[in-house]
Amino acid sequence: MKPLVHRVRGLVMAAALGLAPSIAPAQTTPKPAQAQKAEPADEPTREMSRPAPTGTAVPPSTALPSAPGDGSGPATTVPVLAGALGDSPGWRTYRARFVTAAGRVVDTANGSISHSEGQGYGMLLAVAADDRATFERIWGWTRANLMVRSDALLAWRWAPDQRPAVSDLNDATDGDLLVAWALTEAAEAWGEGAYRTAARRIAVEVGRKAMLFKDPHGTLLLPAVAGFSAADRPDGPLVNLSYWVFPAFQRLGLVAPEYDWQGLIRSGIDILRQARFGPSRLPTEWISMKAEPRPADGFPALFSYNAIRVPLYLAWAGVGRPEDYAPFATLWNSTDVDRLPIVDTRDGRAVEWLTERGYAALASLVACAADGRAVPADFETVRDTENYYPTTVQLLSMVAVRMRYASCLKR
Repeated sequence: MKPLVHRVRGLVMAAALGLAPSIAPAQTTPKPAQAQKAEPADEPTREMSRPAPTGTAVPPSTALPSAPGDGSGPATTVPVLAGALGDSPGWRTYRARFVTAAGRVVDTANGSISHSEGQGYGMLLAVAADDRATFERIWGWTRANLMVRSDALLAWRWAPDQRPAVSDLNDATDGDLLVAWALTEAAEAWGEGAYRTAARRIAVEVGRKAMLFKDPHGTLLLPAVAGFSAADRPDGPLVNLSYWVFPAFQRLGLVAPEYDWQGLIRSGIDILRQARFGPSRLPTEWISMKAEPRPADGFPALFSYNAIRVPLYLAWAGVGRPEDYAPFATLWNSTDVDRLPIVDTRDGRAVEWLTERGYAALASLVACAADGRAVPADFETVRDTENYYPTTVQLLSMVAVRMRYASCLKR
């Protein structure tokens, strides 16, 4: 059984392209015994349409490494990711449970599939743990199995029980960004030029195909190459703020300096300030940018599995003002510390709960970033009984605190 709201990439993209029915807000599905970050139950089998390949080679970056801006101006210092986790027992648990010998990062709540997002997270965490051998394994599997498109972007989903394992060649922009960012950090940490070249190829393709530079709302980031533009949907373009990986935008200028990554930071924060829907003042997963930001047509108006990453990326990048964190801090301060709610933004009602303890690390990170509150004693205790997504969220929160908010750690 699947939760009320899925990690809806396959179904969302299909609905956006007219290949599957859209999700009506009134629909419900049976709740699972434990809330997971699950994929759609019925993946479309028809391949997504996609633009014709450009066929243009991307030269290696000639930009010299330097400290990029953090969104408030140029030449500000970004903390170092490499080694931030140190020899963490949490990373060793993660590596043993979710990274195969071949380098595939396994989403244990979703039929053991893999996706570009998970590969990117695994690569980032390997750099943070200074674990080059595992990084190489994950990158090698990613390159061999997800880089199957005619451009430098990644197919978003790989299923072990399907042939071909990649049945949908559409990308997911956040997965592309995470992999490009991880390669950039690896190039900086280990002095490997091949990583820099690969990072540049991906980042340039994101800039070419997923960034809209002339939108009235500023630079926009499409969730994928196909399915979300004004040409694809009557309410398009659509965005998902959880795809705005703010700390990645602070670093991708090292490999693709010709693109306005700082503009994405500004536009993402501006959209967040406008996308305060309902009494909870929380953003929905999918937002129409056709006029003023509003919940996208055909999708539940929920703050859910994707959107919980918005404050994670804000805090990790150290951007925004205290009021930008306030709705998340209020929501997570007023609920049971052991679980986080999925909220219907229309009435502010909790419709489901994220019950695995790894999710609670997000609340601790936001409280730390918002008012300097110390994280709890078990903040870095990674449990070996939880699934891929809550464990990943916990480790990412740990990295963010170690990089930017060391004073919140209890030693």
